[in-house]
Parts: sequence; C-alpha cells; structure tokens
Amino acid sequence: MARKRKRKRLIFKILVAFIIVIIVGSIGFMSYMEKGSKPFDPNDETIIAITIPSGTSTQRIGDILESHGVIANSRFFKLKAKLDKLDGRFKAGDYYLSPSMDMDEIMQIIQTGTENTLRFTIPEGYDIKRTADVLQSNGLINTEEFLKVVKDGDFDYWFLTDTPKGPNRLEGYLYPETYEVFATATERDIIDKMLSQFNKLFTEDHYERANELGMSINEVITLASIIEREAVVPEDRPIISGVFHNRLKIGMKLQSCATVQYILGEQKTILTTEDTQIDSPYNTYIIEGLPPHPICSPRIESINAALWPTETDYLYFLAKGDGSHVFSKTYEEHLRNKAKYID
Repeated sequence: MARKRKRKRLIFKILVAFIIVIIVGSIGFMSYMEKGSKPFDPNDETIIAITIPSGTSTQRIGDILESHGVIANSRFFKLKAKLDKLDGRFKAGDYYLSPSMDMDEIMQIIQTGTENTLRFTIPEGYDIKRTADVLQSNGLINTEEFLKVVKDGDFDYWFLTDTPKGPNRLEGYLYPETYEVFATATERDIIDKMLSQFNKLFTEDHYERANELGMSINEVITLASIIEREAVVPEDRPIISGVFHNRLKIGMKLQSCATVQYILGEQKTILTTEDTQIDSPYNTYIIEGLPPHPICSPRIESINAALWPTETDYLYFLAKGDGSHVFSKTYEEHLRNKAKYID
C-alpha cells in the first residue's frame, strides 16, 4: 500500500513538472514570437525597394528580406509563415518595405503582389498652400487635416524651436524634393518626412555659420525663401543674397516683390503701387528687416546663399527678362538699368 502511494505521488510530481515545463515553454515561445514579430528597427523609416522573383520559396524570401535589413532573422520569418499558414501565399513583385514595419505588416504587403508606395514632387519655391494643393491633387491628403497638423502637430526637430506659432508655422521647412511614401501614410507622416529631409540637409556647419552671422534659423530660412523666389539663374543667388545682407546692415528696406506676392497669394508679374503699400508684416516695401516667417520652401542652394553671400557693394538688382539679373551700387545706376531693360 505504501509503495502504491509513493508511486502515485511520483506520478503526480512528474505530471506537475510536465505541466510546468509546458507552461514555461509556452510562455517562452509566445515571448519569442512576440519579440520576433516586432519591427527590426522601429526608428528607421527608410523605404527600401525589394524585388521578390517568381517562384521564390518562403525561406528564400526571408533571406532576401534579411539581406536588405528589413527583418532580423529569416528563420523566424519561415517559422511564422508556417504557423500563420502563409507558406506559399507570398507573391512575386516589387515592394517597398521598411525596418520600421512589424512582421505582420510585411507579410500582409507581400501577399498582395502590388506596389505599396506613392511618389510625389514638391517644387522649390512652393509655399504651404501650393504644397497642400499638390498633395491633395495626388490624393495623398485631406487638405483640412494637413493644415491642422501644420499648425498644431508635434514634431521633435531642433530647428523648429524658434518658429513663430500659427497656421504657417512650418513654412519654409517642408523641404522641396521628390518623395516616396507608403500608400497608408497619414498627413503627419508626409509632413514628418519632409521635415526629416530638411533636418538631413541643414547641418551643423549651417547652424554654426548662422551663429557667426548673428542670425536665428528662422531668419536664415526666411532670407533663403526670399532668395529662392527672386533668383532664377543659379549664379545670381549669392549675389542677390549679398544685396539683401547689405540692405539689412544699413537698415534699408528689402523691397522684395516676392514678399508682396506671398501676401497676394499669386505670382503677379508686375506689382502696382497699391500692392506695394499693403499693410502687412510680410510687405518688405514698408517694413524694415525680414518678414516674421519664410514665404516658401527654399532649396539647399538658396539656404547656402543666405549664409554665404557674395561680398559686394551692390544695393540694387533688376530682372532683365531672361531670368538673369543686373546689379548696381547706386539708385541712379539702378534707374539707368531700369530704363535699359524695362522701360
């Protein structure tokens, strides 16, 4: 009898130990699956083009994804595909994936067999309104939501610390470029991508040069935006910048037509006297110094020109009608150029 009781106790202990092993193993396996399904790098939103050839096995697909740095482990990919009964359901095609995607998202995309990104281009010199129009026409945003995020969205970029609050808070910082975004991108995603591109191009050298000139980042980009709208010929940019810097030093009004066009909301070729007298903090015909905010998104060449102007005695410039400008040191010389090229 005692021997039977001992045997029962032993069997019970073995069963308990077996159950514990199963529970611990299940917890460990669930933890492994959960960890393996997380994004390879949640902070890396780089879009990576990946081609999956026809007839590629699940194991080989995993190898391709791992070699491109989209997933951490191809063996885990194969295991998860088998457990989720997706083995053999992935389709050949060209895909755009990111290390910030989790495993379920990646697997869902490569079951579709279709491209999952959209491309758009924002030309240099576009303001927020025209940028929103481009994005809206491409079906990428809801304009009202886009402008709301521009005004109130929380973006952690150091160069935004001194930008004036308001509906045009991000004016000048939505970098003009050709972008590729996921079809599921939100208004915030798109704005963040453009701000991120600005952040890549505006380097420590730019920041240090701004300090040398005694200019804030907002002032630099504001000046660069005016240069962007004024200059057509690339070599004119640093000279136009030199004119504006000279005027700023002596307290002379910038008198930039581009700032008045910004107020009008149209690219009016010839301004009237009434246009130049509009009461606005952006009207550089009546205010001294720079406007409170950029008037468009400048390219890096205009930013460089704002920070490294050509040293010159010029105080005036005039469009010649062919895209280039003629420069002069005195008002009398400026009038002679005006008579030659315009009147």
